[in-house]
Order: sequence, then C-alpha cells, then structure tokens
Amino acid sequence: MKRFRLTMDRRHKLEGYVFMIPFIIGIIAFFAFPLFISIKLSFGNIIKMAGFHIEWSGLEHYARAFVWDVNFLPMLFDVARQMIVQVPLIIVFSLLLAILISREIKFVGFFRVVFFLPFLLGTGHIMKRIIEQGVNVQVLSAARQVIIPDHTLRYLGPRVSEAVNNFFGIIVVVLWRSGVQILLFLTGLQSISVSLYESAKVDGATEWEMFWKITIPMISPIMLLNIIYTLVDSFTDISNPILDYIQTNAFRRTQFEYAAAIGWIYFLFILLLVFIIFMTMKGRIYSTMPEGGSKDEAKLIDR
Repeated sequence: MKRFRLTMDRRHKLEGYVFMIPFIIGIIAFFAFPLFISIKLSFGNIIKMAGFHIEWSGLEHYARAFVWDVNFLPMLFDVARQMIVQVPLIIVFSLLLAILISREIKFVGFFRVVFFLPFLLGTGHIMKRIIEQGVNVQVLSAARQVIIPDHTLRYLGPRVSEAVNNFFGIIVVVLWRSGVQILLFLTGLQSISVSLYESAKVDGATEWEMFWKITIPMISPIMLLNIIYTLVDSFTDISNPILDYIQTNAFRRTQFEYAAAIGWIYFLFILLLVFIIFMTMKGRIYSTMPEGGSKDEAKLIDR
C-alpha cells in the first residue's frame, strides 16, 4: 500500500485552513445573521420595530445615496482622496523604517517599541479621547514649531502656512498608523536569507540593486498584506467621516434602512479597491516555496 505523504506545499495549505477554522466559525455564529439583516434593511423599510418586520422597497435607499443625498458622495470622494495620499506614504515610510531597525544598531529594541507604541495607544476609546482633547493638534503644533517657527511662517503668507500645516498633519498621521506595517515588514526582512545578499555582493551588486532585485521581490507577499491592511485601516479609522455619517443616520436619526444602504455602498467600494489591488499585483508576488518537502531545495518561484 502506497503511503500518503504530505508535501511541504500541502502542509502549508493545511496549516492555513486550520488557522482559518476559528474565523469561519466566528463568522457563521456571530456575523452571518446580522449581515443578512443589514442587507435586508438596505432593500426595505421597517414597518414594525417589535420583531423587526421589514417591508420590501427595492433600490429606494441606494437611489437616495447617489441622487438626493448631497453629503454622501462628496464625503466618499474626499475619503478616497485622502487614502490615495496616505496609503503609499505609510507603506514607503514603514518599509524604510523597517529596513533601518532591521540592521545591527544600538538600542534597536527601544526603537522597535517606540515605532509600535502608537498602534497600541491609537486604537478604540484611547484614540477617541486623544482626538476629543485635541492632543494630536498640540503634538502637531509642537513638532512643526521645532522645524519652522511661527514667526517664520508669518512672513511666508497664509497659503504657505496652510500648506505646511497640512504637510505636517499628513506626516503625523503616517507616523501614527505605521506600527503594524513596520512590524510586518521587519518580520519579512528577517526571513530573507543572508546568503542571497552575500552572493549578490560577490557578483558585484550594489545596495540599490539588491534592494530592487532581492528585498522587494522577497517581501512582496508582506507588501501586499500591508497594502490591504493599510487600505482597510484607513477606511475604518475612528476619525473617518463616513463611519460617523452612517452612525448618525442609524442611531441619531433612526434611519436604519438608509444607514444600511450607504454602509453596503461603502463596503462594496472598499471591496472593489481591494480587488483592483489584487489584480494589479497578480504575477508580481514571489515566495520561497520548498519543493518536495526539502528545505535545501527551496527556490524563488514566481506565482
């Protein structure tokens, strides 16, 4: 009888399915029914709150979002514009910082904790309190005055002053949201074999060539993960005006049906962007995949 043997590729896939099981169970147990009710709400009207009886109304609420609501689409375009600016900056900045702290430097552990600390502080109620108290504005003002004092900005005019303040605002946001990305990039960088860089140096490759020919291809799966994470994190941030608009329509104006409709429009918009990113990066993702279960036969494979 032929003995069944798992290859390394199949073993990795099986491990992935095992880790997905708790997530799938949680989705079925806690999210499937609320999602169904949310979809049903977006296509209907509540006729009786007791028992949540919903009457079918078709695309009425979706038409309201695109035709009659003068706030939703401009707000959506503004959030998308901010995402286009912030996501590339966060990815590039976190990659550069991960490369710096992956090297053998003094106090490297301290710097890693410092860069990851904003993620621990900047979630949930803590971040909400910081925004309410205006601490981020105070930090921004203090950091800007160190580089460009107020009396210098007065001579440059209001337009230059506004541009400088906007620039520093973007930098603060990028710094605040780069903790997880730095950690993931650092993990990817440390998984690259040193022998690849040594072989490249023997062949006369420069640091710039090794960055583009070795580092970027080898961390491309982490790059895709970070782009998707940063995109979703930007669209679901606590300061996102669309999320606040959805909550306002649902719980302050008690327009649950319309809130569900714009929530699903927003979700489909994010899903479309994620799909575009996946299709754009398809064929550019590399990984070290051992063949036949042997670690010595690992090689770079273009998916």
